[in-house]
Amino acid sequence: MLKETLARNIVRYRKERGLTQEELAARLGLSFQAVSKWENAQSLPELSLLPQLSATLQVGIDKLLGYLSYDKAVTVYEEEYKTPDYIWGLEPNSACYQVLQLMPPTRRLKLLDIGCGEGKDAVFFARNGYDVTAFDITDAGISKTKRLAEKTGVHVNVFKADIMDFRLDSGFDVLYSSGVLHYIKPDFRDEIFDNYKRFTNENGLHVFNVFVHKPFIAPPPEKETNAHKWHSGELIGHYRDWFLHESSEVVFDCNSSGVPHQHAMTKLIARKVSA
Repeated sequence: MLKETLARNIVRYRKERGLTQEELAARLGLSFQAVSKWENAQSLPELSLLPQLSATLQVGIDKLLGYLSYDKAVTVYEEEYKTPDYIWGLEPNSACYQVLQLMPPTRRLKLLDIGCGEGKDAVFFARNGYDVTAFDITDAGISKTKRLAEKTGVHVNVFKADIMDFRLDSGFDVLYSSGVLHYIKPDFRDEIFDNYKRFTNENGLHVFNVFVHKPFIAPPPEKETNAHKWHSGELIGHYRDWFLHESSEVVFDCNSSGVPHQHAMTKLIARKVSA
């Protein structure tokens, strides 16, 4: 597991620094084959190389090895979620009801909520009989998810993870995410969605939405530095080989941060069907 995590992170941070394998190898005084073996999880760097590798990639050793470590909040919602109120309310997203219709929990179904925020949707799914796992990058969001689950009398396996770092290694029946996928950098979308699809059980569902860029809609007021643009048609492109229950685009009004504005959003529901 360490080899795979380190391999993925070396690729990620090398690309973020704009380095080729050859350039990284030259800075470390190694052959590019050595770097290639690291990135293909065929070998691990020598322990003595980690400080130099960390400095070259401009990332802490702990984060390079897959341990969450941040000097500052990754998202503005770390502070937003510290309010005692649930800023998104407690009413589940309308897509939650579509999951219930398309894949009711008449048997044990494992569901993953990717970027669960304050937990309202994750807890809704748990109340309705799904075996729910959820993660978020915010400590405040995780705490509120746990409190809401406890108050409701259900269990949600919730933990802290970064959507850029997290990968599945076991199967789920439903993958669900609302308002989070814009935190995935464009260069990593193919690899991350391939992972999500590979670890989805046969006949499983992906129920996702993502904000899309439109030139006639002003940028949102939150100024999220870690947000990355998606474009119309981009999300559906990852699901050419799946059955599509829905792929639509909407424009809606929003009042987050107390500033009225609009968003354009692509909604997708896709099912994994065998050939």
